[in-house]
Amino acid sequence: MFLMAKSELSKYAEDWVPIKQIMNGMIQLDSGEFVTGVKIAPRNIFMLDQATQDGVIYNLRNFYNTINYEFWLIVADRPVDINVYLSQLQILYNNAQTGSMRKLIMQDINKANMFMSAEYNVVDTEYFILFKERKMEIIQKKIHSLISNLSTCGLNSTQVSNNDLRMIIDNFFNGGQPVTLGTVMPS
Repeated sequence: MFLMAKSELSKYAEDWVPIKQIMNGMIQLDSGEFVTGVKIAPRNIFMLDQATQDGVIYNLRNFYNTINYEFWLIVADRPVDINVYLSQLQILYNNAQTGSMRKLIMQDINKANMFMSAEYNVVDTEYFILFKERKMEIIQKKIHSLISNLSTCGLNSTQVSNNDLRMIIDNFFNGGQPVTLGTVMPS
């Protein structure tokens, strides 16, 4: 009889995804390795003059060529809730002194409502460089190196947070929708 591993028989993702826990901006894998990295703040370089654009691209090419370990460049969309923005617009509208100011604010309210409709998805696009490593001291060196080198390219970055990592996992497994499981009560 052919024996299959438990993970191959299970219908639950948590049984075959090798994630032990997410803690301190790192995914701890069952193998003892950690997945972590940096989140890069988006920057539209095409709004810059041509010489500056060329400089950023040249620096990025040099930066990528200095990375001597396996890494993943991930682009992920994070859903954005603009209800707070809409509330602030409504307050501005209510306090507007002139009809022309009210008209401008109402145009912004209508545009925001349009983006919240079903045909549009309001998202922030986020950029990540992730890597896998076992040793904590090497992890810290790699993160520091990534942040420093990205800075020389004119890009701001920070170590990924637990929420960033959960969002990346949600993007891969749930099409970008966060898991919102409620409490299960025994009957």
